[in-house]
Amino acid sequence: SMESFSEFILKNENADTAKLILARDSFPGIDISLAANTIEVRKKFRKKVPSWYGCPGLAYPSRLSAEQCSSENTALYKAALAAGYGVRAIADLTGGLGVDTWAFSAAAGKVLYNEMDPVLAETAERNFRELGCSGITVRSVKIVPESLESEPCDCPGSQEKGKSPQTSPGKLLHDFSPDMIFLDPARRDAGGAKVFLLEHCSPDVLQLKDELFRICRFVMLKLSPMADIGMLLKRLGKECRELHILVSGGECKEIIVLMDRDFSGECRIVAASSSRDMKISEYADIGPVSTERLSDVWSAMQFSLNEISAAAPVLVSSWNDLAEGKLLFEPGKDLMKAGVFNLLCRKYPLKKLGISTHYYISEGCPDGYDILGKHGKFFRILETMPLNNASVKIFGKKYPGCEVTARNIRMDTDNLRRRIGSAGGGSVHVFGLRCDFPSGPAGVLIAASRCD
Repeated sequence: SMESFSEFILKNENADTAKLILARDSFPGIDISLAANTIEVRKKFRKKVPSWYGCPGLAYPSRLSAEQCSSENTALYKAALAAGYGVRAIADLTGGLGVDTWAFSAAAGKVLYNEMDPVLAETAERNFRELGCSGITVRSVKIVPESLESEPCDCPGSQEKGKSPQTSPGKLLHDFSPDMIFLDPARRDAGGAKVFLLEHCSPDVLQLKDELFRICRFVMLKLSPMADIGMLLKRLGKECRELHILVSGGECKEIIVLMDRDFSGECRIVAASSSRDMKISEYADIGPVSTERLSDVWSAMQFSLNEISAAAPVLVSSWNDLAEGKLLFEPGKDLMKAGVFNLLCRKYPLKKLGISTHYYISEGCPDGYDILGKHGKFFRILETMPLNNASVKIFGKKYPGCEVTARNIRMDTDNLRRRIGSAGGGSVHVFGLRCDFPSGPAGVLIAASRCD
């Protein structure tokens, strides 16, 4: 008998996909292009979406959509955020592979998945069945400004087979009546090049915003981790209620903006860092996804825009601040992205090395050490010297296997590493940093060991 698609995938999961494609005639009944894509995507999904990796019957027609989709961890975060606002019905208008939709279905009673590419939509429908998801309605209509007016029209993009006239996006949404609409606008132009401005993404959220708010109260956006936060909030407007910066595995993965039609206060900035990856099965025995359940995986620090812009730095005052035994704090990417450089000195007993040197000194374990340690790294200072040719030679001899970082000095990290002559891999970390002392700026060389 002909083997099934899932049997073929499991049998060939470590195979060279190029060779499989060349030998396609040997596998009657198997769509080899789809199988090759699926095998490649599953390699990524072992870590990125482990629950999907554990289900070999799923198919993946597009490698690009697998690169762009959320991880299981960040998808669950968004689902919990929606659940925190009591959302019961969510419309995902840019479904893609459907990882976010799938996570939303664990938090909301009913979910609408819409994807403009009919092949992806058809595959998603099949995958949701395979994953045992109920309560997801699958559609394929094109979402463009003006398309959300509520009159039905002939929409050639709709994949509702055998039904006529076909539903317009507006009618679809009005009939579904969501509490929240989710959009992850495509961040590539027609030629496949990456774009960063909101209006260059597709669909254009700035043009759709008013129409979306006529349909429901909440709009959630997944945006590029490269986006400038100040500019985003200014352009999206007063309805921005929360902006979440999601950092997982030390990388800034995505920016989530939660917009609320009924809100006109100050946007809350949340820097969220995940210590490990979470699987949906961790929720299975305890009911729907909620924010509380994320707290053992995600650590969140909250700030307001006003306090960020109003904060003035507290700077180191002398060489004594950099003495042996003091702690050096290196903020993680979520705090850097949030731009809370000066605010950290106001919220915690930390002194900053320089106006533009985002490293901090603490006398001992500061209040909040536990939470700060989840959003950055602490090092204990072994010794500090003025940065010059002599000290670079001394440190090179003393710490031959040190890790090296240069910030805000005249040379970059590679250059300093070469001059120290270190191959890396040791337990000591040497920092070349600029300090803005009251007596004037100075380059410093700090040797430190990581605090556990």
